[in-house]
Amino acid sequence: MDSFLPSPDCDTISKTYNGQIDSHLVQKTNERYREILPNLPRGKGWMTEHLVQYQGVWLTPNAALKGLMWVQGHFKPQSTDILLASFPKTGTTWLKALTFATINRTRYGFADHPLLTTVPHGCLPFLEACPNDLDGFPSPRLLSTHIPYTLLPNSMTGNQSCRFVYICRDPKDVLVSKWLFMNKLRPKELAPISLEEAFELFCQGISHYGPYWDHVLGYWKASLETPEQVLLLKYEELKEEPSVVVKRLGEFLGHPFSLEEESKGVVEEIMKLCSFENLSNLGVNKSSVLKLSTQIIVDNRHFFRKGKVGDGKSYLTDEMIKRINEITSEKLLGSGLVFDS
Repeated sequence: MDSFLPSPDCDTISKTYNGQIDSHLVQKTNERYREILPNLPRGKGWMTEHLVQYQGVWLTPNAALKGLMWVQGHFKPQSTDILLASFPKTGTTWLKALTFATINRTRYGFADHPLLTTVPHGCLPFLEACPNDLDGFPSPRLLSTHIPYTLLPNSMTGNQSCRFVYICRDPKDVLVSKWLFMNKLRPKELAPISLEEAFELFCQGISHYGPYWDHVLGYWKASLETPEQVLLLKYEELKEEPSVVVKRLGEFLGHPFSLEEESKGVVEEIMKLCSFENLSNLGVNKSSVLKLSTQIIVDNRHFFRKGKVGDGKSYLTDEMIKRINEITSEKLLGSGLVFDS
């Protein structure tokens, strides 16, 4: 069976692969969730009224928290699993498209490729959004996650476990992109969040799966300690030298490009298929919607804004830029990881 999934909706995936949701395990997760929820610290939400802090990370109080608890308690990883990890709005959509196209380049032709009719998120479902038995998925299972590396169960991060591809981005661009995106999903009964509010929350670490710097450092350190299991990519490098990064991605995933493929322009075809210009202008990404969970339905067009590097600076004041640069320098000091200011 093809690894292509028409939708990340849990019900659709379960039916497609005949996987059965374990009602007992779901019940156990829900009971534990109801037990701890009232006692968790709360902060102002971006997309929802508030966020809750769980094990040092800020999450939406329903889907994200339940999803994390499910993964920590019940997910059964396979050594062949490939997970695309990211903090929201760091290049997740583009990375999903490139990865899916790279791994499946001998299965699908470019003229009738699934990415022409399906948003990239429909090809690699979010792990924490699908609490069902994934044993029916073909190997390697292609999944994605926003969960910080430090919160993943040992079964996913130990020796001979899953492989991760992580993408990160300059925090100024992440902040602005996230603010614009979340306001589009914010319920009408809640007033929009101002840029000033979003900025303060982001700097305090109060944002989905935040603090951002902790999220990045978790995967960065893992990529240094176990480079055969964790590959860290920068959005800016992907924009600057996409062909170099795509070939590096293929090598890491165990699907290196042959000299013949390179001479035939396969890398360039993948880059063209997955380019912002191409994906953002497809009919499916202009008019269709994506059901990420029972609570979250997103217009596909919202996943494609500008796809540019440095656009955040055009929204932020000089004082904001200075402050976020100072926080970034302080948080990343001594790690070896840097973002251009």
